[in-house]
Amino acid sequence: MKKAFITGITGQDGSYLTEFLLNKGYEVHGLIRRSSSFNTDRINHLYRDFHTPDTKLFLHYGDLSVSGQLMDLLHSIQPSEIYHLGAQSHVRVSFDIPEYTGDVTGLGTLRILEAIRKTGIKTRFYQASSSEMFGAAPPPQNEKTIFQPRSPYAAAKVYAYHIVQNYRDAYGLFAANGILFNHESPRRGETFVTRKITRAATQIKLGLKDKVYLGNLEAKRDWGFAGDFVEAMWLMLQQDKADDFVIATGETHSVREFTQKVFSKLDLDYKKYVFIDPRYFRPTEVDVLLGDASKAKNTLNWSPKLTLDGLIDMMIENDLELARREKTLVDAGFSCNNNEHPV
Repeated sequence: MKKAFITGITGQDGSYLTEFLLNKGYEVHGLIRRSSSFNTDRINHLYRDFHTPDTKLFLHYGDLSVSGQLMDLLHSIQPSEIYHLGAQSHVRVSFDIPEYTGDVTGLGTLRILEAIRKTGIKTRFYQASSSEMFGAAPPPQNEKTIFQPRSPYAAAKVYAYHIVQNYRDAYGLFAANGILFNHESPRRGETFVTRKITRAATQIKLGLKDKVYLGNLEAKRDWGFAGDFVEAMWLMLQQDKADDFVIATGETHSVREFTQKVFSKLDLDYKKYVFIDPRYFRPTEVDVLLGDASKAKNTLNWSPKLTLDGLIDMMIENDLELARREKTLVDAGFSCNNNEHPV
């Protein structure tokens, strides 16, 4: 039985990847941070009591800022594959906490690579790189495009990308970078713009709120489905040789287009409900991200399955159900907090 170790297992990508690997018969180990409140909602449907004889999902407390603990965990688990998804991953927030972002998102990758090197475990390593690394580079962007990061998050990811390549070349590690363009789902965090839009639109549809504040509506992104993208992660670690790949849909749409599509599917005019708040603009903006995933298609035989409209339908269906539950509570006299999040 193959063993996988996943950092960021409680996030959107971690939950879809865990499902994918469990379905392939893997034993999955995940790194989670200790919190006074439960933060495992996205994987609760996968978790079984560890006393159960046939359980295949195990969670371990840890932190990407503590190298010794990472070393102990990897030595104990001996995973055949490591998927490093954990990070401070909110681009706008990285301007507010740049030092923390650099430590966790950048140096966190180095700590895992050092743990692999020092323990000598035989494993394959996947690094979750980001299209944000391309920044101001003109589209379309592929594996040969020069990085021009425009945020502390993107700069930290560029460092992580190059340190992965360095450890691959210097120490012979099987270490691959997956440069993933934007990928969304009903499990996306509610402060990320796509989910913020679908949540607000469905709440507006049911009369739970009357407006939503957004930032730059003209920014263009290449949006795909997270469930499709995790398959590409796995495929990278099944190759004979470690390499780096862009994973994208090859289509770009503006935030305005995305917003219009969502509201239109709910028979709403977005112009009546969407307002601009300058606080949601980044100090340095990334105007257009458009990925060229030809290499992944040719080498990995990977291509996205779900269209943008299909993705939006999936997210709306999920968030309409959440809004209906909220409305039931409101109608029963309970209060639901629909205040605007500060980020």
